[in-house]
Amino acid sequence: MPEGSRLGRAIAIANQKGGVGKTTTAINLAASLAISEQRTLLIDCDPQGNTTAGIGFPKDPARRTLYQALMLKEPLESIILKTQVEGLDLIPADRNLVGAAVELVGLESREYQLKAVIQQVKDSYTYVIIDCPPSLDLLTLNALTAADSILVPIQCEYLALEGVSELLDSLIRIRRTLNPGLAIEGILLTMYDERTTLSRQVASDLRSFFGAQVFQTVIPRNVRLAEAPSHGKPIHFYDIHSRGAEAYINLSKEVMSSGEKRFGKGAGSPDS
Repeated sequence: MPEGSRLGRAIAIANQKGGVGKTTTAINLAASLAISEQRTLLIDCDPQGNTTAGIGFPKDPARRTLYQALMLKEPLESIILKTQVEGLDLIPADRNLVGAAVELVGLESREYQLKAVIQQVKDSYTYVIIDCPPSLDLLTLNALTAADSILVPIQCEYLALEGVSELLDSLIRIRRTLNPGLAIEGILLTMYDERTTLSRQVASDLRSFFGAQVFQTVIPRNVRLAEAPSHGKPIHFYDIHSRGAEAYINLSKEVMSSGEKRFGKGAGSPDS
């Protein structure tokens, strides 16, 4: 393992707004980290199961998923799947997670159930990437309570700044009540089209407002990137030469670099 890395760094990919590239980012960041020889666990925490399908596992009613781990306390050894990417494992999701969001309400320490699940295997991985639902429900709260940091994808469109401000208000409340150590991994600009004035203006506004918390890497609006999940492949296996693949490889390098800074190699921190 490279010097400066730390076992079990959990990163939640979250935004209350849908359609901003959360699932695309979860799949391709996790794959990029694994390709960089960082053992990675990808957790699909969304009942829609798009991350599970997008990494190559079509719907299967017989498959054990995160629901069994959360609500039935089944051991993760019977749930974790090996993906097509060497070094990348998956805890899948399915629509049963809708039931978990309701059933969790009655549990003691209901916001800490996912954290307890991850603790079983956290030290076996360098990174744990959690794809959250597009809402601040109990599943998302569980993810943010279990995470060391939050990565926020933001589509370069009108009102983007307003949406991220709402999310960061929620982050402050979560820090105060559930997870005081939750850091901001970074804000990621997605679906960026350098040809449009709007994309450039949104990027400029976000960098002006959030400064170094915005990743240098931007994810371009890219047809190959949009097509890859329907083929059940990360972008690296669908079109390694695409601009989307290059962008996610660059993002993984930034994430690894920020981890080295945070845990003692180099100066500075992405969180302030």
